[in-house]
Amino acid sequence: MQEECIVCKAPLIYLEQDEWMECELCHKKELSKTRCQNGHYVCNDCHTKGLDTILSLCIDETSRNPIEIVRKMMDAPFCHMHGPEHHVMVGAALLTAYKNAGGAINLRESVMEMLNRGKAVPGGTCGFWGACGAGISAGMFVSILSGATPLTEESWGLSNQMTSKALEAISHTGGPRCCKRDSYLAILAAVDFVKTHFGIEMECTEVHCTHYAQNNQCIGKRCPFWRFDDSI
Repeated sequence: MQEECIVCKAPLIYLEQDEWMECELCHKKELSKTRCQNGHYVCNDCHTKGLDTILSLCIDETSRNPIEIVRKMMDAPFCHMHGPEHHVMVGAALLTAYKNAGGAINLRESVMEMLNRGKAVPGGTCGFWGACGAGISAGMFVSILSGATPLTEESWGLSNQMTSKALEAISHTGGPRCCKRDSYLAILAAVDFVKTHFGIEMECTEVHCTHYAQNNQCIGKRCPFWRFDDSI
């Protein structure tokens, strides 16, 4: 079993109430419900350090398959087994595949906007907010491509529908959290949604998880992407 604190590798603890924590890496102090068993806390900014390199990955990408794209992101040094980086990665992979499939967006500007929005969604939202960040990221994707704002009509509705569809898929599988599983579920929901509402057909492939050996909370056969491979 792999451990979870990126400072000492100890398991994480989720507290009932917010406490003031000091980030072990940048020494910023903020309220959080999360620390490791040894008391270490790492803020979202430090946990996602290096995530900005996602822009060049997206610009250079030619695939129309968001699952394939997000897998490349998952293999990058900035990505951990779990963490708020997934709140950016889902939307960025979808924007990239959408553009490559013929969608009319400025990819550089769109991915930069996705970075700004996604990084504002903290870790732990799946449990503490009742809305997984991967699902929210899919909604942000539709919001960005459709130009939604709090005052728009159709695009406002479509963005919220997308988030709803993604969260529905995630919730049906149940917990505990797995950022990889939830990212795949959100992306698959978005592929169908975009084909229906925007007429853009992204490519998609069957997903077989290769990360379960790094996940202490893997739900095994309950996961739609679980395929046991003793070589992993």
